[in-house]
Amino acid sequence: MLVFISLNLLKFNTKITFKSVQNLTFTKSMSHSTSIPKKQQRVRDHGYDNYMEIEKKTRKVLKFQSLILSQINQTLTISRLETLARRLGCKQYEAGTFILKFPHIFEVYEHPVQRVLYCRLTRKALLQIQQEKEALIAQIPTAVMRLRKLIMMSNTGRLRLEHVRIARSAFGLPDDFEYSVVLKNPQYFRLVDGKDTRNKYIEIVDKDPELAVCAIEKVREREYREKGMDAEDIRFSFIINFPPGFKIGKYYRIAVWKWQRSPYWSPYEDVSGYDLRSIEAQKRMEKRAVATIHELLSLTVEKRITLERIAHFRLAMNLPNKLKDFLLQHQGIFYVSTRGNLGKLHTVFLREAYKKGELVEPNDLYLARRKLGELVLMSPRKAKMDRELVSYRRDRECQEMEKFAADYLENDVETGNNGQDGEEEEDDLNLDLGSDVTSDFSDGMDDAVDVVNSEDAPITK
Repeated sequence: MLVFISLNLLKFNTKITFKSVQNLTFTKSMSHSTSIPKKQQRVRDHGYDNYMEIEKKTRKVLKFQSLILSQINQTLTISRLETLARRLGCKQYEAGTFILKFPHIFEVYEHPVQRVLYCRLTRKALLQIQQEKEALIAQIPTAVMRLRKLIMMSNTGRLRLEHVRIARSAFGLPDDFEYSVVLKNPQYFRLVDGKDTRNKYIEIVDKDPELAVCAIEKVREREYREKGMDAEDIRFSFIINFPPGFKIGKYYRIAVWKWQRSPYWSPYEDVSGYDLRSIEAQKRMEKRAVATIHELLSLTVEKRITLERIAHFRLAMNLPNKLKDFLLQHQGIFYVSTRGNLGKLHTVFLREAYKKGELVEPNDLYLARRKLGELVLMSPRKAKMDRELVSYRRDRECQEMEKFAADYLENDVETGNNGQDGEEEEDDLNLDLGSDVTSDFSDGMDDAVDVVNSEDAPITK
């Protein structure tokens, strides 16, 4: 009996030991001590999150701007604005409260006849819109180059027109890019229809080898020339800047060092002829996906784009399914912010392109868009001060003109003569007063009226 019990216990212990060994073997096979861990805890970087808090206000301001500019006279009654704002998800009386927060962008005035409150854009806002349009038109040749490189990264050499249209603002493409960029450059692009679907595709005519150079390759060359680093260390490496508070252990540091030295295929290289079933090929494809997202962000105007926009190019560029987890695995290269749209959108930043909340290499379109953010952040007290300065300048100009007219008439009386010659001189003076002086006087009043109309005077219909 005791022998039977001991044999059963030995059998039970044997099963437990085998199961534990099996689990140990499974854990060891899935361990990646020499590679970057798959799941990383997300560490917030408040610099990028604060940037997106401003962007959240800017997006809402752009929606209200489009509502006002869509009107015939580019003016809108407050009651009508409240009705249209319901389509944007605003609650009752929320639209009027919102536009009052930004007096440098929106101006509320009372119509002199109808006695109804109207809303329009200020002169500063109109100048910012005009500057952005001019910058957008001026950089169309650069946008053509961006679109060529973007299509060259796809597997089939073409992208869906709808996907490019959704992400057109990020890549600096105008709203009518289908005509101003694609159809006007038949030597680079052509529009084709899908065989099985009704979708349209933008297809590249010919791949230019000179454009098949990634932005990170230029950075590596610059680093090698400036710092003289070992060519073997930076040949396949990326610039890594971990966010503040990110814990870097010993084994993680070794894994990142090995990952930096591992080779990969270029995003512009055709990998259809390679056998992708081996472990080495999968590692190369994983690092190639990092390089593809890095290059895609480098092609954007502000070196950032939403994660949902990247997901549109996932199939065309061989990107992984779980993009968010994949990007969190490389927090030293990218930063994913959930701020800006109530957590519904995720904005991906290229960390190396920003320093202290600003682009390291800004462009004209980025600077024009940033001016709208500056108007959003300007204090309402500054707007009140601007109105007081305008009224002060108007009163000062009127006083100077009245003084000038009084001095002129006094000199006219002192120099006046009797007789025909005096009458002729007086007629000449009156003629001059009616032509030159009056025209200068009216020009000054026109300038003053223009300033007042633009700042705080109502529009008379």
